[in-house]
Amino acid sequence: MAYITRIGTAVPQYRFSQTTLADFMVHAMGLNPSDARRLRTVFRASGIQWRHSVLSDYGKTENFSFYPNGVGPFPSTEQRLNVYRQHALQLSLSAIRSCIGQHQTNPAGITHLIVVSCTGMYAPGLDIDLVNALPLNPDVERLCINFMGCYAAFTALKAASAFCAARPDARVLVVCTELCSLHFQPDNTDDNVLANALFADGAAAVLVSNQPEPGLNFKLQQFYNTLAINGTDHMTWNVGNTGFAMRLSGYVPELIRSGIGPLTRRLLEPLGHQLTDIAYFAIHPGGRRILQAVEEQLRIRTEDNFAAYTVLKEFGNMSSPTVLFVLQRLAQSLTRSDDGNTVLSFAFGPGLTLESMLLKVEHA
Repeated sequence: MAYITRIGTAVPQYRFSQTTLADFMVHAMGLNPSDARRLRTVFRASGIQWRHSVLSDYGKTENFSFYPNGVGPFPSTEQRLNVYRQHALQLSLSAIRSCIGQHQTNPAGITHLIVVSCTGMYAPGLDIDLVNALPLNPDVERLCINFMGCYAAFTALKAASAFCAARPDARVLVVCTELCSLHFQPDNTDDNVLANALFADGAAAVLVSNQPEPGLNFKLQQFYNTLAINGTDHMTWNVGNTGFAMRLSGYVPELIRSGIGPLTRRLLEPLGHQLTDIAYFAIHPGGRRILQAVEEQLRIRTEDNFAAYTVLKEFGNMSSPTVLFVLQRLAQSLTRSDDGNTVLSFAFGPGLTLESMLLKVEHA
């Protein structure tokens, strides 16, 4: 089995309170007093206190540098992806330095690079920019995972585990970078109000290899995923003329509630585990109602889910890197006395996709 040996995270420089963001949204969406009260209620109920963005505009209600001032067209998809290209590399490098820089790991020793993003694309892409900037060996094996949404870190970790199984000396660098705030949509719809209340920018990097490294490691024990077919239309992510448009229905927590029990059983049964064997949880905080749905169905105490709530409060939902932020927050609370304990992790996304992962804590 492969190991997650290092985790690093990074966020952009601009940090906004949920109240400040609500003020921006009310102004930019042109809401009347009744709709403004409704939006502020959604924002207050989100469980989020702070979010980050590469754009300074979210702290303003006038004199915007990216969004139009007064009457004018909203930025096109091309304009938004140009901003993505300007910021994605540096944010990714910050996460990578947080992951491996302080541990003096030689970037040239990395054999595989997996880059994950659903909020921007270009070619030659972020993967090649990272090869040149770090620098990595030009013959490093590269894989890009695009447009899978919040659960894509699991897809990347499964690929990293497969690379390690195929090559004993594999050292796989996984980088998840999302600039969700570039895709703000101003139309006053339920989907937009909910998406505008949740999503933020961030990046995370992990190093995966066949051998544990000094310090805390997470052993990748088991993965299982499935689709809630009746949820296909309840979470979608489409390319529009003015950015990427999300559909995020309020029914998603109920779909997750109905599927989380069977998902957990199918993950644990091959290893002979039961839910009572799980010591810790690292759940993607897609929103507070999603966390509550999982807790209620699996009978998890809220305090056992502290890492997810902490990340949701401090950073919001950053799509694919978010669950790695949660895993990092959990790691900060673990000691050598936790060796052998198991961690159950979930993430969810378009499809409706339900992903699960079982990890074991191991210090070296």
